[in-house]
Amino acid sequence: MPKEVSQQKAAVLGLQHLLAMYSGAVAVPLLIGGALKSNSTQMTYLVSIDIFMCGLATLLQLMRNKYFGIGLPVVLGCAIQAVAPLVMIGKKFSINTMYGAIIVAGIFVFLIAGFFSKIKKLFPPVVTGTLITTIGLTLIPVAFQNMGGGNSNAKNFGDSKNLIVSFITIAIIIALEIWAKGFLKSISVLVGLILGTIIASFMGLVSLKPVIQASWFHLPQFFYFGVPKFEWSSSLTMIIIALVSMVESTGVFFATGDLLHKNISEDDLKRGYRAEGLAQILGGLFNTFPYTTFSQNVGLLQLSGIKTKRPIYWAASLLMLMGLLPKVGALVTIIPTPVLGGAMLVMFTMIAVQGIKMLLQTNLNDNRNVLTIAISIGLGLGVTIYPKIFQNLPQTVQLFLSNGIVVASLSATLLNLLFKKGSGEK
Repeated sequence: MPKEVSQQKAAVLGLQHLLAMYSGAVAVPLLIGGALKSNSTQMTYLVSIDIFMCGLATLLQLMRNKYFGIGLPVVLGCAIQAVAPLVMIGKKFSINTMYGAIIVAGIFVFLIAGFFSKIKKLFPPVVTGTLITTIGLTLIPVAFQNMGGGNSNAKNFGDSKNLIVSFITIAIIIALEIWAKGFLKSISVLVGLILGTIIASFMGLVSLKPVIQASWFHLPQFFYFGVPKFEWSSSLTMIIIALVSMVESTGVFFATGDLLHKNISEDDLKRGYRAEGLAQILGGLFNTFPYTTFSQNVGLLQLSGIKTKRPIYWAASLLMLMGLLPKVGALVTIIPTPVLGGAMLVMFTMIAVQGIKMLLQTNLNDNRNVLTIAISIGLGLGVTIYPKIFQNLPQTVQLFLSNGIVVASLSATLLNLLFKKGSGEK
């Protein structure tokens, strides 16, 4: 059983989880709201209530019951792969059509959860290990981009200040992992983020403007932008994105289960998918976004060594509080992008290592396993770096094949099935 921690320590660990996923969570409303020309009031709603919904979605997944919730220490946030399709729907039709499509996709996920959970037998260690390794490796470029400043096209990308604070953040985390003991070691990422931000402030990289401009209080509203509209092609597009998210979540569920030495059953998967479906429906009703299980927090579980759910309950509660108090939520946004990038690099590489550990459970003397792993990781990384390679294919096909994690998952599953008899995998 995972070791329990006091409520005070759990709260600090929860804050660490929150900071690990925060930038990814707020990126979606910022990107979509900006693309759809939302005004400042609308943007405030999108960001703050999105954060509230991240907390609520996480609670749905944590609160395991007969019908939904996988009950693992996982955090839910906005699905970044939904950004481009949602912007496309919003521009071509309307923002109300966009939310209608999110609701339909959420209902679809909830209804097919039982059927989708039966694919568990398609995920032996050679497949799950490949998928989790690919998740970690495909996230590393995101960390590096943040280390350089966030926008690779900006003139100051890779500026010496950005590199200094990002590598100092990494050095702090490494130092704590080596020399710190007990609880201090378990919050190495949080300490790295705080000290990195303090150092960055002396270099002029921290602005309090977001905190000053944010409002004090906000409540979620049903149909904030109006009554949802339903259009078949938009709904189909978001169903495809939901399937992509379910494949990613499957990898996260297995990775977390492996960390906890817990077997993930079909019933676990079904409840996990249903929780994500419910979260997506609520996202559409409250006019926020689709929610999926975040992979970056798996690396944090590995680093902290604390694998109980208590810190995640704190993370969910803090997210909901910050969503209702935008000025408090804005405090987190002052952490400079290079500082976040440094912490991300450590966490994302830990996910890749977790995948490699799972691959060691397979027979690597069998060339068929080696081929499955090599080809699948190669395809996943290739698509991540050059997603435009499939730009001449139909849009629907592109939605699947532009995601490196999904490509690696499909490749590993199909190759494993092809080689199954000879490889001896169950």
